[in-house]
Amino acid sequence: MSRAPLWRAIIALGVIAASLFFALTQSARLGLDLRGGTQIVLETKNSPVVEANAESTQRALEVLRQRVDALGVSEPSLYRSGERRIFVELPGVQDPREAAEVIGRTAQLTVHPVLGAADKPDERKGEPAKDGSRTLADPGRPGAFLELGPTALTGEGVRDADAVLDQQTMSGWTVGLAFREQAGKDWARVTGAAACAPQDAPERRVAIVLDGKILSAPGVTADVACEVGIIGGSTQITGGFSRAEAHELAALVKGGALPVPIEVVEQRTVGPTLGADAVAASTQAAVIGLALTGLFIVVVYRLLGALATLALALYGLISYAALVALGATLTLPGLAGFVLAIGMAVDANVLVFERAREEYLGARAPKSSPAPLDKPLSTGFRKAWSAVVDSNVTTLLAAGLLFFFATGPVKGFGVTLSIGVLVSMVSALVITRTLADFAIRRRFVRDRPGLTGITSRGRVRSWLAHRRPRLVHHRRRWLGVSALLIVAAVAGIGLRGLEFGVEFTGGRLVEYSTSTPVDVDAARTAVTDAGFPRAVVQESGAGGISVRTGELSNDEQHTIRTALAAEGGEVTVERDELIGPSLGDELRRYALIALGIAVATQMVYLSVRFRWTFAAAAVSAMVHDIVLVVGLFAWLGRPVDSVFLAALLTVVGYSVNDTVVVFDRVREARRRDPAADLETTANQAVIQTLPRTVNTGMGALFILAALAVLGGDSLADFSVALIAGVLIGMASTVFTAVPIAVQLEGSRPAPPTRPRRGGTGGTGSPLQRRERDTGAVV
Repeated sequence: MSRAPLWRAIIALGVIAASLFFALTQSARLGLDLRGGTQIVLETKNSPVVEANAESTQRALEVLRQRVDALGVSEPSLYRSGERRIFVELPGVQDPREAAEVIGRTAQLTVHPVLGAADKPDERKGEPAKDGSRTLADPGRPGAFLELGPTALTGEGVRDADAVLDQQTMSGWTVGLAFREQAGKDWARVTGAAACAPQDAPERRVAIVLDGKILSAPGVTADVACEVGIIGGSTQITGGFSRAEAHELAALVKGGALPVPIEVVEQRTVGPTLGADAVAASTQAAVIGLALTGLFIVVVYRLLGALATLALALYGLISYAALVALGATLTLPGLAGFVLAIGMAVDANVLVFERAREEYLGARAPKSSPAPLDKPLSTGFRKAWSAVVDSNVTTLLAAGLLFFFATGPVKGFGVTLSIGVLVSMVSALVITRTLADFAIRRRFVRDRPGLTGITSRGRVRSWLAHRRPRLVHHRRRWLGVSALLIVAAVAGIGLRGLEFGVEFTGGRLVEYSTSTPVDVDAARTAVTDAGFPRAVVQESGAGGISVRTGELSNDEQHTIRTALAAEGGEVTVERDELIGPSLGDELRRYALIALGIAVATQMVYLSVRFRWTFAAAAVSAMVHDIVLVVGLFAWLGRPVDSVFLAALLTVVGYSVNDTVVVFDRVREARRRDPAADLETTANQAVIQTLPRTVNTGMGALFILAALAVLGGDSLADFSVALIAGVLIGMASTVFTAVPIAVQLEGSRPAPPTRPRRGGTGGTGSPLQRRERDTGAVV
């Protein structure tokens, strides 16, 4: 074995060993959409005295962490995103009402002296003055109010708070407070001042206020001395609490006051069965898709196809190991990205095998003895390198935009797709090559070259060689057809409009399942009778009901659930998404920015790698593909949401990927013969790469079809968008990108290049010929 295959084998074995270690010793971190639970996104707001910035948001996060810990949720996760966003993940929490109420309350605990009784609140309607004084309802006398003095102490002075059952006086559940040293002195001072008032006077009471409401206003007992007060640094809050109320209040007070107000801008709840079903369906789709893809490339490329299938299986192992090693969270769209990246790995292998097939057939004279296998395979790997890098970089650009601009589970799609693309290059260019080098050095294979699959033309290549179609010659016709398709897509967008999901419009979408089937008309009537006539009620999944509304509180969502229970028995919330209007505007804006930057970055990258004319043609075909996919969803009335955005940005990568492979061939041919007719050169490049386009597309479609059929409702629209994108992208490369490039080059030709020493074409030194194969861009 030569030195080069040896180091490749060492790297491959090292990567596989490390992957096995991480895969066997660590478990993947599942997102809430896969294991079930609730995610709440909070945004801090400015208060009259504190600005909502990174520092105050971090302090709020610590307060919330104590409150969530008091809820007893298993493995909660809280983290800050940006300056003003806080993500709270609560696994297993299916009813977010209690959690949202506890998390969202400001818990501003204050203690005030009572200045006297009042018949009504003052003009401030209970809002405190700058010194903390206010007039609030008396909890012990309905319709009466108490005038409170300035704040004597705040919840920051509370050292501990516990729910206590008073078994001596049998007064029920109370909340015991233990003050810090200075707060204890303040408590003694305020109770000492109250003790100086007459026994039945309102001024003898002390008010304990939480979030603008008097929880308790106990009177100071007769045994407390005037100006001395209650010494000992502790007291009890009474108020006829139940056990749950006392524990909740104790958790709020102990957690402390939020330094700034917070607002719920997003809330997602996923039922445990939906998450488990999604994992099972995606795994099944991955196994079946990979099996079909492997079978396909084995049929086409025989032994090398079998080795590539083994490399694909190792690709899955390495991708999973990289995911767990990085501590990334695996989400439902992330699973789709993981499965979809298999298509990228297939593409790299097909590129190599098709180039090796061309080299072998070109080196073998008719009726001669079989040509050696090692040189065509080595040349195939070397010549495919440029196209593999360019096509993968364009996909990585789209995946990176998803990571930076998407939110929630879709961000995980960008992560897994990026990992998958990088691992696919290792799989194809290191592992597949190591296996292939080992196989072709075996005497059994050398004596039977037909086993490798690169010694035959293949059906697509044979058909093209026989027919030799002049596809580029009819470019005006193809561009006319593309223009008509664009008009049809734009008409669909204009006439039918886009059905934006709640991510982009704001509002709430809840999917329910019932123990007995419910007719959608009966469900619509029940929701209307419950007080929500403007709600959009539709069928969802296998007999489920989806309800979409504008702003809807957790209590109102529970009311709808109760109304549906009267029709369908036991009701389970399978999915619940709440998006605030401000966040909806933000996500819609970010979606447009992401698409704009995707187009711009692809243009810049392709302009560096090719001439601007080729870059403009590739980007034009990419925009063409985007418009057609969006128009298709408009005509079908399918929702345009964040998952659709993920699919659209993936279409961007796939579209440019296909085009780059053809343009790479054009660039290579023009280096060999700059004076050749561009139409002929481009047509030859299309014919040469069409087998790769068909084989790669088939591999991707097997996987996407498995996702569409087996992935469930959550991935159906995603898969449909990508299937359309892959088919449209395959066609647009041949019938849109190449014709536009030829037209632009005809009107804006490249400046003449100086002939290299040794002439053009196939002449020149071996070093010069190697430079023409791998040299600079056109």
